Amino acid sequence: MNLNNSLNNSLHKELERYNELVSTHPDNPGAYVQRGMVKFKLAQVNESIADFDAAEKLKPSITPYLWQRGLSYYYANRFAEGASQFEIDLTVNSQDVEETVWRYLCVARLQGSDEARKSLLSVKNDPRLVMRKVYELYGGNCSTEDVLKIGNPFDKRSKFYSHLYVGLYFEASDRTEEAQSYITKAVDSYRIDDYMWYLARVHKIVRSWDKK
Repeated sequence: MNLNNSLNNSLHKELERYNELVSTHPDNPGAYVQRGMVKFKLAQVNESIADFDAAEKLKPSITPYLWQRGLSYYYANRFAEGASQFEIDLTVNSQDVEETVWRYLCVARLQGSDEARKSLLSVKNDPRLVMRKVYELYGGNCSTEDVLKIGNPFDKRSKFYSHLYVGLYFEASDRTEEAQSYITKAVDSYRIDDYMWYLARVHKIVRSWDKK
């Protein structure tokens, strides 16, 4: 059994468990969030959004914490809603580079990377060195090579994040070949047990890169 089949089988079993949990606890917003995350990992993007929406309906105060929905919006090509979600997220998590970078990515798809850079929101104290360098890249203050140099001396997690966000940066600039190269390497060479690794895998699926 190859890796993709093994992962999908495991995720489908996890989905069955959350289907049962939602069935027995239909008023539990957390159950919908967790099921939505599994659906996203399976590249069921629109279905994941429906679950995140259901969680929000049950508990409106959860809205600033639905960063997962912002990611799903991006892959559903709902970029304005994605940008709005990340702006809301930053009101409770103002030091997370990823929130503002994903807002950048949504804005770039709507208005271009130059406008996205001009409206990049301020983040100063993300504890992750590689993400601080990613922020500099998206702000136009360093090169992709600088980001990759930061990632390389560290562990697999840093290597994954540097390659993922360099790839996304290239995609925002319509440099598809470079985007595919770096995101594919992030998935294939630097697998980690992290939601963002699954996101990179979903990226490949949505872009049909595995079929090329």
